[in-house]
Amino acid sequence: MVVRVSVRSEAREQLSSASHAGFERAAGGVLLAAAVVLAAMNLRPAITSVGPVLDKARDAMGASTTWAGLLTTVPGLCFAVAGLAAPWLSRRLGIGPAVGTAMGVLGVGLVVRVLDGPFLMLGGTLVACSGIALANVLIPVVVKDSFPLRIGLMTGIYTAALQGGGALGAGLSPLLDNALGGWRWSLAGWAVLAVLALGLWAVAYRHHARRRGGSGAAARLSSGAQRRPAGTSMLRSGLAWTVTVFFGGQAFLAYIMLGWLPLVLMDAGVSRPAAAMLVGAVSLVAVPISLVVPAMAARRGSQTGWIVLLGLVGLLGVVGLMVAPRAAPVLWALFVGIGMSVFSLVLTVIALRARTGEDTARLSGMAQGIGYLLAALGPFLFGLLHDVTGGWTVPFAMMTVVYLAQIIAGARAGRPRYI
Repeated sequence: MVVRVSVRSEAREQLSSASHAGFERAAGGVLLAAAVVLAAMNLRPAITSVGPVLDKARDAMGASTTWAGLLTTVPGLCFAVAGLAAPWLSRRLGIGPAVGTAMGVLGVGLVVRVLDGPFLMLGGTLVACSGIALANVLIPVVVKDSFPLRIGLMTGIYTAALQGGGALGAGLSPLLDNALGGWRWSLAGWAVLAVLALGLWAVAYRHHARRRGGSGAAARLSSGAQRRPAGTSMLRSGLAWTVTVFFGGQAFLAYIMLGWLPLVLMDAGVSRPAAAMLVGAVSLVAVPISLVVPAMAARRGSQTGWIVLLGLVGLLGVVGLMVAPRAAPVLWALFVGIGMSVFSLVLTVIALRARTGEDTARLSGMAQGIGYLLAALGPFLFGLLHDVTGGWTVPFAMMTVVYLAQIIAGARAGRPRYI
C-alpha cells in the first residue's frame, strides 16, 4: 500500500512538472511571438511617417528639394548596406541581443533626427534605417529557429504587422503633428514604439535565457547557436542568387508603385485625395493576404503556384495602368496591391530554403542587401524614362519586363530545394 501511494505521488508530481513545463513553453512562445509582432510594427513608421510632414520639415529647416529627395533615398540604400552586416552581428552577439540592438539603434535614430537641422536629420534617419535593416534580416532568422513548424503562419503575421505599421505611420503622422504641436514631436513620437519593442524583446529574451540549458528554439535563441562556422559563400550559390533576384524584383516594383502611383492615378483622372486613399489601399490589401497565404504555401513542398499567381495578378494591374489607365484605375491599383503582397512569400521562401539559422541569416542578408540596391534604382529609372518619353508607356513597359523576371525567379525559388 505504501509503495502504491508513493508511485501515485511520484506520477502526480511528474505530471504536474510536465504540465508546468508545457505551460512555460507555451507562454514563452506567445511572449516571443508578441515580441516579433511589436518589433515588426517598428520597421516602416520611421519611413512612412516622414512623407505627410516632409514639406513642413523642409520649410522649417530651410532645406532644398534635393535634400528632400536624398532623405527619401536614404532608407533603400541603408537597407542594402546595413543589411549585409546583420549576419556578422548575429554571429558576434547571438540572435536575441542582435535584434535588441537593432531596436535600440532605431529608437536612438528616431530621436536624434529631429534635434537639429537638415544634416542631423539625414544622419538620424541613416541611424534609424540601420536599425530597421538589421531587424529586416534578423527577424526571419528568429521565425526560422523559434517557430520551425509555424514558419508560414509566423511569417504572415510578421509581414502583416510590418505592413500595418507602415500604414499607421502614414495615417497617424498628420494627426500627431496636430496633437503634439509640431512635426518634430510627430516624428520623434515613434521612438516610443521602438522602446516598447525593445522592452518586450528583452523580457522574451530573458525568459529564453533562463531555459538556455534546454533544447530547441529556446536554446538557439538564447545562446546564439547560429555562431557555427560559415560554409560556402552565398555568392557561389545559384539558389541564393535566384532568391536575391526574386527579392530584388519585388522590391524594385514596390518602390516604384509607392513613389509614382499617386501621380499616375492623378494623370488618369483620379482626384488627389482619392489617389492618396488608393495608395493606402494598395498597402492594406496585402495585410489579409499576408495573414493567410504564407501559412497555406508553407504547408506545401513548393510555393511556386502561389508566387506565380500573385505575380500574374500584379502584372495584370501594371499592364492595365499602361494600356488603359482611365478604364478602371481602382481595379488596376488593387491588382497592383495584390501583386505586392508577394513580399510575404519572399520572406517565407528565405526561411524555407535554408536549413539552419546561420544560413537563413546569410541568405536573408544577401537577398536584402543586394535586393534593396536594385530597389533604390526603381523609382529613379521610372522617373527618368517618364521625363525622356513624356508619358507612362515606356516606364510601365520596363516594369512588365522586371515583373516577368520576378515571376520566373520566384517560381524557381519556390521549389523545394535548400541552400
